Amino acid sequence: MLELEDVNVYYGPFHALRGNTLTVADGEIVSLLGGNASGKSTTMKSILGLVKVRSGSVRFAGRDVTHDSTSHRVRAGIASVPEARRVFPQMTVDENLIAGAYTRRDRAGIAEDLERMRAHFPRLAERRRQEAGTLSGGEQQMLAFARALMSRPRLVCMDEPTMGLAPRLVEQVLEEIVRINTELGVAVLLVEQQAELALSIASRGYVLATGEIVLEGAARDLLDNPQIQEAYLGRAVRPGEDGNRRGGLRPDGVHAENGQA
Repeated sequence: MLELEDVNVYYGPFHALRGNTLTVADGEIVSLLGGNASGKSTTMKSILGLVKVRSGSVRFAGRDVTHDSTSHRVRAGIASVPEARRVFPQMTVDENLIAGAYTRRDRAGIAEDLERMRAHFPRLAERRRQEAGTLSGGEQQMLAFARALMSRPRLVCMDEPTMGLAPRLVEQVLEEIVRINTELGVAVLLVEQQAELALSIASRGYVLATGEIVLEGAARDLLDNPQIQEAYLGRAVRPGEDGNRRGGLRPDGVHAENGQA
């Protein structure tokens, strides 16, 4: 469904994404892992059309969308759940949901989906007239999910949905992501720093370091990979375990071999 091929992005002279290739299949959950300044958010922005791709291509559902606007990509079926939820705090829950359908013109369909979101997220239905800024962190995350789904997407890009949540809410969020994927048939690209959490619900994963994809594979294989265990799970790598390392990586996106980007 989603294909990034040899994508390069620059911020002025800074080479932010370095020839990255990534795919997400229909109905799949894929994790994109990396530390701060590794290029995760820039990858997401390149998918959404929020940054210019210098070279390479972004394809969605078989169509080249590299130069399409963000609104065209949303209409095509790509939605996002931004980092830190970013609900509209002074708008009600229902108003936030309706805002998620801003690219649509089918009023009957929007009303139908509004009821569907209330049924899928009963806590939001209870608080439909409440200002979003007064919701708990977990409730705001559910609202961010539901708002994204109001555009009827085929793919949702989620940027660190567990950030800032209490541990008891993190599990609920992960369960909801799986539920959205299985019950609604929506593919998910999950951008996360917490490797063990993200890979626990994904089928595949990619690891970014300083703008470059340095590892990719099945989620189970990545969890068992010594590089991931050392960099993200705090487990030391024993001598002889790292024969396939490509210079190593740290959670901050720096290659561990020489301490430089």
